Amino acid sequence: MNVHSLADAEAARDELAEALTQAGVTLPSLGLDPLSYGSEPSSPLVELGRCNIPTARALAAALRHAHS
Repeated sequence: MNVHSLADAEAARDELAEALTQAGVTLPSLGLDPLSYGSEPSSPLVELGRCNIPTARALAAALRHAHS
């Protein structure tokens, strides 16, 4: 069982946002799932949210580039 604090989830979200920005990708709905951090034991989730087609393709390209 993974138990993480809200601060851990916020830090992970911020790290992901920074890495995506450096790769030229912005996920406008990137955030925390409020239902997940209200439970006991706490296991907050980072929610990637929705994005448009160009953003999805930019994310795919960044991931391919990172693994090449």
